[in-house]
Amino acid sequence: MDTIASLFSFITTPVSWVIVQFHSVYGALFGPDTGWAWGLSIVSLVILIRICLIPLFVKQIKATRAMQTLQPEMKKIQERYKNDKQRQSEEMMKLYKETGTNPLSSCLPILAQSPFFFALYHVLNSIASNDTIGVINDSLLQSAQKAHIVGAPLAAKFTDSSSKVEALGASLTDVRVVTAIMIVLMSASQFFTQRQLMTKNVDTTVKTPFMQQQKMLMYVFPVMFAVFGINFPVGVLVYWLTTNVWTMGQQMYVIHNNPTPGSKAQASYLERLHKYVMEHNKVSRRRDKAVVKAIVAKGRDRNEYERKFINGLSKAGLAAQADGTVIKSDTAAAAQAEDGTPTTATGTPKRQQPKRQSKSQRQHGGAGAKAAGEDEPKTSLTKSDEPEDAKPAAAAKKGGAKPAGGTRSKAQSGQRKGPQRPKSPSKK
Repeated sequence: MDTIASLFSFITTPVSWVIVQFHSVYGALFGPDTGWAWGLSIVSLVILIRICLIPLFVKQIKATRAMQTLQPEMKKIQERYKNDKQRQSEEMMKLYKETGTNPLSSCLPILAQSPFFFALYHVLNSIASNDTIGVINDSLLQSAQKAHIVGAPLAAKFTDSSSKVEALGASLTDVRVVTAIMIVLMSASQFFTQRQLMTKNVDTTVKTPFMQQQKMLMYVFPVMFAVFGINFPVGVLVYWLTTNVWTMGQQMYVIHNNPTPGSKAQASYLERLHKYVMEHNKVSRRRDKAVVKAIVAKGRDRNEYERKFINGLSKAGLAAQADGTVIKSDTAAAAQAEDGTPTTATGTPKRQQPKRQSKSQRQHGGAGAKAAGEDEPKTSLTKSDEPEDAKPAAAAKKGGAKPAGGTRSKAQSGQRKGPQRPKSPSKK
């Protein structure tokens, strides 16, 4: 512990100073020796640190997205050089360098707040040991030792002996019950934070070892918090529980408003955005415009949810633009010509498909057409109803004379049609 204290001594004084400043504010409201004053001071310290770490959190999100994008390429490298670990590592480093990604970037918020965590741990441990530290003098030390959070002293631990707990003015049962509840809450919040990341904000179209590692961490981290939590003072448990709750809320905000492409969270986000656009025919928020702009720029590389969003706009007569806005489209599939006839996306009249008839309708329809005297074009292969020999007879009948014979002349078999040459008298 002395080694850790010496390593983080440069941060111990600033941390103690921040706690004292918050304590002066809350002490005036709740009393200087109450657990509310000291507990809220620690909570305010966490909030201040996490606000300062927001730029690193944004960088962590970008690094995580970049790592998820590289997972297919990383898997190819692992399969290609599975028997050569050195070459595999070299190719991985080359890929990171070409894409400008860093696997350690996703751990930046945790690494950045580690000095504050150890500094707070050392401050609370000094309070339990009755030692002044930083700007905490004797009067503040006595005040902090009197502070109890739900019956547990600020500097008490789950593993403390009954004599040490009694010296702080509390019972061992109260300390262990309070610390056990806080450890359970701390582990549960960590588990829920990791679980919502895996179930909602991970690209489900890519199955990589990275996803398996994240799934394993979902169960490993809560166990680690439970094991190490029994050695944390109550004040440190307050610190870590507060930072877990902050991380959970921060991640819920990111998943809701800026989800990972291809994830279930993106599907829900695009459904909400589509509903808003249908009601208002526009995209209002700058963040939504940036999302629409990115989807339009992808072109054919859009995922399933993005294609569904674009197609939904097209069916409603809207079109997404390259700048992220949405306008009414004149060439939408549902557009109509001036005369009311449906048109295609190119503006040409939409071809109407004939209604299919049943077999009986086709048969009766053909007979009815003939009975109605429909004019049908005659081809050269159609036989005339009247031969040429009958035409004079028809003309005579029209003039009032009766035709001779009364029967239609027909060509005999074996003879050519049309007028025949008179037979010459046979010579006897």
